[in-house]
Amino acid sequence: MGKVVLVLGANGLFGGHAARAFASAGWEVRKFQRGTDMVAAAKGADVIVNGMNPPMYHDWATLIPAITRQVIAAAEASGATVIVPGNVYVYGTEPGLWGPDTPHRPNARKGKIRAQMEADYKAASQRGMQVIILRGGDFVAPEDNHSFWNMMTMKGLAKGKLVAMTAPDVKRAYAYLPDMARIAVALAEKRATLPTFSDMPYAGHTLSMNDLKAHLGRLTGQSLTVSRFGWWQMTLLAPFWELARELREMRYLYDHSHGLDPEPLAKALPDFRATLLDVILREEIAALVPVQGSDHGKVSLAQTGR
Repeated sequence: MGKVVLVLGANGLFGGHAARAFASAGWEVRKFQRGTDMVAAAKGADVIVNGMNPPMYHDWATLIPAITRQVIAAAEASGATVIVPGNVYVYGTEPGLWGPDTPHRPNARKGKIRAQMEADYKAASQRGMQVIILRGGDFVAPEDNHSFWNMMTMKGLAKGKLVAMTAPDVKRAYAYLPDMARIAVALAEKRATLPTFSDMPYAGHTLSMNDLKAHLGRLTGQSLTVSRFGWWQMTLLAPFWELARELREMRYLYDHSHGLDPEPLAKALPDFRATLLDVILREEIAALVPVQGSDHGKVSLAQTGR
């Protein structure tokens, strides 16, 4: 099989990690330039990774369908397999572990947009285009401050503080992006054995704020404090700030315990080993906490084992 990948959104969170992972695996990586002809850019590509997503929820209703149409046209013209990072918005508040058999019952506008996007890809797969939805929870990328994990929850770690977007016992799925990118490569390399449409959940790590506080406390040897995110501020700012309006709509997901089913990925990639949570959190501490001896911060990097 060929090993040429076109990465859309290569400067973004998922796209950037995917581009590096494919390059490390020996693939020829082409990075799509916004504003150019995607069909032309995809000529000769074996795989298209669609990491292009409007940042901060900007104008999803218009931009996501437009991007989806472009990607489908490019893939159908080139014969490339499409890998799309899926999220959990499509499930609404369905009970149990979420996976390929979970009904898509979104209860928010952005969930409906993403559900329609996936339906469009599935319809294209029925015409012969191969699609892999690689689904993950909240993105975790220790050295990138553009993830909500770093922007919100972990931003005060250097001062021994965490911010809880939800009640302390609500569990949420988290997707460590280096792992998710490795999975994308592995699935691309065995795409000939996969069906024309695959819904592949990456379980990642499922944590509550109580869990996170306990793990970080053990690694740093210090007691962390947890404050609640001020959702009321989003209500006040919503009339004037797009992100506040869009984030407020997703509050339900912070209040609903959820996780992703690990079995489909274990069957597809039995040799894949996820990065241990302690390793991920040590990376977070190294990225966000000043070196011991600095006058800033309270959490000791020397106690993390790095």
